Amino acid sequence: MAKKPKLSGADRKGLLQSGFGSMVLEGASGITTSPVWSKVADAQAGANERILVIVELSGGNDGLNTVIPYADDAYYNARPHLGIRKDKLLRIDDHFGFQRTMAGFERLYKDGKMGLVHGVGYDQPSFSHFSSMAFWQTGAPNSGEAYGWLGRMADAIDPLGHTTNFLVNIDDHQSLAVRSMNHVPLVFDNPDNFTRHIYHDEMAAMSAIDLRGNGSANAAENFLFDIAASANTSEQLVRDAWNAYESPIDYGLVPFGLERVAALIAADFPTKVYYVPYRNNAFDTHVYQGDLHARLWSYTSDHIAAFVEDMERIGRGDDVVVMVFSEFGRRVAENTSLGTDHGTAGPAFVIGKSVNGGQYGGVPSLTDLDDGNLRFTTDYRRIYSTLIQGWMGNTKASSILKDDFSPLPMFASAS
Repeated sequence: MAKKPKLSGADRKGLLQSGFGSMVLEGASGITTSPVWSKVADAQAGANERILVIVELSGGNDGLNTVIPYADDAYYNARPHLGIRKDKLLRIDDHFGFQRTMAGFERLYKDGKMGLVHGVGYDQPSFSHFSSMAFWQTGAPNSGEAYGWLGRMADAIDPLGHTTNFLVNIDDHQSLAVRSMNHVPLVFDNPDNFTRHIYHDEMAAMSAIDLRGNGSANAAENFLFDIAASANTSEQLVRDAWNAYESPIDYGLVPFGLERVAALIAADFPTKVYYVPYRNNAFDTHVYQGDLHARLWSYTSDHIAAFVEDMERIGRGDDVVVMVFSEFGRRVAENTSLGTDHGTAGPAFVIGKSVNGGQYGGVPSLTDLDDGNLRFTTDYRRIYSTLIQGWMGNTKASSILKDDFSPLPMFASAS
């Protein structure tokens, strides 16, 4: 039976916010990260096996050159140089096509495994990478929310934080999206370098802490000792899972983390949510966008399609859904540097065998603009509501998102 934590919610929150929810680990680039193994390894919050994987395309992806409205002359009028011609794209219907480099996405769409959502954005948009990404990660634009939407979802599904590693973040630092009151995310980049960074003289003391266990009368002390011990356990489990993982699937020229997610899923990690960014503002294509954007989507499309194929190979195809987003789109018109500047709405993608494939949301007008920008037609929190309710099976979407957002009919249980 699950053991109820001795700390009150307020005490636990205070310790986490004070920085005691982390052990310092050395990531792939020598940057410190903050993983932890949950204190109750056997208790599970949910009976279903569903897993949600979020892929963040940092930098502001140009949606119009991703899902290309080739049947709309206004697209070519606004982009005389950057507009992708009809004979150089992959048509998915009589109006839209993908970049020619997006063969993996074309296959997923035509196989009915992709929900393509048009015009995704939010009211009073920010053109700052930092602010807009924070709004997406918290699910609370213009609010200053302290916790991520995935962290709040984890707290709603498992309020006591019993689920072992509910949240995993593949990165060299923790994303705001997975920040939670009752769960400390497991954060790592390169599994081979996933270890605590401590000095030799500290090793004996750290070993003693790891063996101390939960026996003190001081609840706060117990909490900190549990974190120390769990950090030592988690690093070994991740390395073991990675070293045991083998796949014949080609993850593309630039694998950016989904192969590490696959290794943990194949090892039966109980994680419910994985957060994986394509980093370094790669999609911020202000200058000479054409070839760069095509290459980026070759890497991204191949990598995500390979992950979906790998999930099917290991028998988890029915259990995994991937959501792909960027913090904003680009302006409709190309700029004088043969690139595009920060804009507003853009497409998002929900991918998996369990998805009701097709197109969702209104198609934004390319002529009725807001100071040169698309007017959003789908609030991004409708996608979150869809994933929380329709995929993860939690009925508290309105509480998690602090408002009611009608889910899209992407899953059999969504309404």
